[in-house]
Amino acid sequence: MDNTDSDISKVEKGLRRLEEDKDKLILSFGASKIEDLKDKPDLKFFRNGALTSHRDFDKFYTALRNKEKSALVTGLNASGVFHLGHTVVFDTALFFQKEYGLNLYFPISDDESYVARKIESQEIGLRNALRIVKEALAYGFDPDKTFFVIDQIYTNVYNMAIKLSRAINITTVKAIYDYKDSDNIGLTFYPAVQSAHVLLPQTIGIKNVLVPIGLDEDTHLRACRDIAEKFGYEKPSVLHIRFLPGVDGQKMSKSKGNAIYILNDSLEDIKRKIMHAFSGGRPTVEEHRKLGGVPEIDIAYIYLKYLFYDKEQGEQLYKEYKSGKLLSGDIKKMLYEEIVKKIMPMRERLNKITAKEMARSIMTNQEVDIESLIDRYNILNEDMGAD
Repeated sequence: MDNTDSDISKVEKGLRRLEEDKDKLILSFGASKIEDLKDKPDLKFFRNGALTSHRDFDKFYTALRNKEKSALVTGLNASGVFHLGHTVVFDTALFFQKEYGLNLYFPISDDESYVARKIESQEIGLRNALRIVKEALAYGFDPDKTFFVIDQIYTNVYNMAIKLSRAINITTVKAIYDYKDSDNIGLTFYPAVQSAHVLLPQTIGIKNVLVPIGLDEDTHLRACRDIAEKFGYEKPSVLHIRFLPGVDGQKMSKSKGNAIYILNDSLEDIKRKIMHAFSGGRPTVEEHRKLGGVPEIDIAYIYLKYLFYDKEQGEQLYKEYKSGKLLSGDIKKMLYEEIVKKIMPMRERLNKITAKEMARSIMTNQEVDIESLIDRYNILNEDMGAD
């Protein structure tokens, strides 16, 4: 089906808003441009625009190369499912874990999911959190260097959150998060819990910490960095990941069904979503060959550029699509092949994850029979919907 002028305008507006959100962090909230970094790791995301800005990454990287003890923190909401938009965050964390042997502390915010009413019960949160552990290990994280923080299990987080909460007042929380008087107090307390997650490695002697996050998570990190030094901690360093639109060109949303779920969607579903993704192609092949495509609004091109290709590959793809040499269908086929190549090893590992692997990578501060929980929720035998 051809894109109407209204469709194109809507997508252009959505993409422009994503760019404005990116720029706002730099112009209004003091983040620094990735391009201004003098020294960068050999990771394509530093070159292709997937990483947009940072806070003190230069300090983190200098300390890392000076062999200072370092760690990573990044996680997922317990109401979430791994989708294509997460891959830059997790691939970045995976790079530092593999390249430098870093420990990753991986909070799974089952409590925030519950108090924000994203899930109906704490039991659902726990079940979802265990599923995420399984999926993260299948993604490729080292079970001996990855420490999952499920707050229902690792309740020490709350002791630290109580400590940190003394430095966070209600006025600040309402200003940062736009909470209203009608919101429950669990939400207003959660910034202290989030800060406890981020500062956790420092409580065991790892001062040099990097947090790769999506742009929308920066509010949590600003709050955390504001209070860290009051308690004798270092400000954690931050890498900001570019927002990517859903396949329809709008913000990714579970309710809209416009995300590609890398471990849960069947290959048929993935192909269908790609084929129906918003396109920058012309109405006819003849017109496309003559005028060329519009890569700036083509979702398959955007995914290839930021998720899979290095800078030079992306520039070449742009030229060939813009000139009309490549059709929209060609771009979509290329994207599908890249996704399949990436996810199939993960899906093979998914069925091989053991309860023992999961249990040894979940942090506990009390006697908890993790393997029994895994068995109760049928985590290992769950049908993930993969081919």
